[in-house]
Amino acid sequence: MRLYDSGRAPNPRRVRIFLAEKGVSIPLVPVDIGAGEHRTPAFTALNPFQRTPVLELDDGTAIAESIAICRYVEELHPAPALFGTGARERALVEMWQRRLEFGLLGAIAAAFRHSHPAMAAWEVPQVPAWGEANRPKVTEFLALLDRHLADGRPFVAGDGFSVADITGLVALDFLKPARIAVPDELAAVRRWHEALRARPSAEA
Repeated sequence: MRLYDSGRAPNPRRVRIFLAEKGVSIPLVPVDIGAGEHRTPAFTALNPFQRTPVLELDDGTAIAESIAICRYVEELHPAPALFGTGARERALVEMWQRRLEFGLLGAIAAAFRHSHPAMAAWEVPQVPAWGEANRPKVTEFLALLDRHLADGRPFVAGDGFSVADITGLVALDFLKPARIAVPDELAAVRRWHEALRARPSAEA
């Protein structure tokens, strides 16, 4: 089993943080997306969408998509349970994972990919107006998230650290290259972010 990885990109990083929290080590195969290695025939055979990460199993099965990879690892290594325990908590983790992935990380990615000059050759067509349209969506989501976290809860879904927190951490760290700032008044989001960044897995 090996994991095709492309460094600090948000989605591969989500998987590496998940593995670090699990205490699981999987050999990494670096994919230099700057050099276009994700577009080679060999990599395209693994993932026709030409995106990382991809987990290649010993039997040749290729599993793409970050959360699909994390779910596979969770099945192999159930503890600690990063998708929640019990029906209620699993549902809450799933809810917040999807909210953070689509409502926050997705909007930040759109702002970055459609407005950053370095992405012009990657996002074709690059639509700067769409990038700018997503910036207020990010701020609106952060305000909602701040209200959810305002009671001091340490984790976004349930009583324990989960994959939803991982997605939140990676999304908030992605704000910097996207040139979006967390508004000063969102103290709960800032507290949560700092706590997540202090975990050893954040360096994975």
